[in-house]
Amino acid sequence: MAYKIVPDLCNGCGACESECPSRAISHVEKLYTIDPGKCVECQGSYDSPMCAQLCNTDACVPA
Repeated sequence: MAYKIVPDLCNGCGACESECPSRAISHVEKLYTIDPGKCVECQGSYDSPMCAQLCNTDACVPA
């Protein structure tokens, strides 16, 4: 299951983008989005999804 970013909660800080090992996170119109086709939930790189850990607004959630 991929993660997604809830637009209403995202504050556009960008903390998630640089840590994404699969480069699934992109910046679109002041907000960030996760491409579900690229998201691997950080498997093989981290113990848990870094986007969710780094998000200061809890906008990164399982899709």
